[in-house]
Amino acid sequence: MNAAYTWTGIVVMALVTYVIRMIPMAFFSKPIQSKFFKSFLYYVPYAVLSAMTFPAVFSADLPLAVSAVGVLAAIVCAWFGGSLLVVAAVAAAAAYVTLVLI
Repeated sequence: MNAAYTWTGIVVMALVTYVIRMIPMAFFSKPIQSKFFKSFLYYVPYAVLSAMTFPAVFSADLPLAVSAVGVLAAIVCAWFGGSLLVVAAVAAAAAYVTLVLI
């Protein structure tokens, strides 16, 4: 690959990212009043994170027990109201401890 191809890819990705983030702000300039839409937007980060990470957890090169312990720790932590950052940290710590112990 040459430098022009790489820079073109970077610029295109930056523009796409900007447009995706700019369109909602352009259409929803006033505060959102709909409870349904607010709840939908509230759960989007959790749904996207789950959809991206859950399949990768069980296709990792680590033993299945390590992945299972990490997922279970994340589920329990989320069930008891942990924030997204806390859930990720607890899951990573649980998986690491399991890996060290195995």
